[in-house]
Amino acid sequence: MNVHLVVWVMNEEKPDYDSAWAAFVAHLDRYESVGDPELDSVRFVSTSLSAGQVSADLLTKLDGSDKLIVAQVMEGTYCGWLSKEVWAWTEARV
Repeated sequence: MNVHLVVWVMNEEKPDYDSAWAAFVAHLDRYESVGDPELDSVRFVSTSLSAGQVSADLLTKLDGSDKLIVAQVMEGTYCGWLSKEVWAWTEARV
């Protein structure tokens, strides 16, 4: 399994922002994932898919005014300050 860091920014000026946000998060929730409660547009995702495959899938719920990055997280290549639960989840899967 791979762990990917998924970060997105959705254009808040789109007329259907709330429903678009909810649809994107529901689509993302199909993956095993964890997020820090203080970072509402950041998730770690565990899947057998590549970063490119996850990106292509998630882009189906975004439009050209939104932004997305999906990057694979590998052992020894990450650091930061997040909740202990997020680090424990990530470290168990990397």
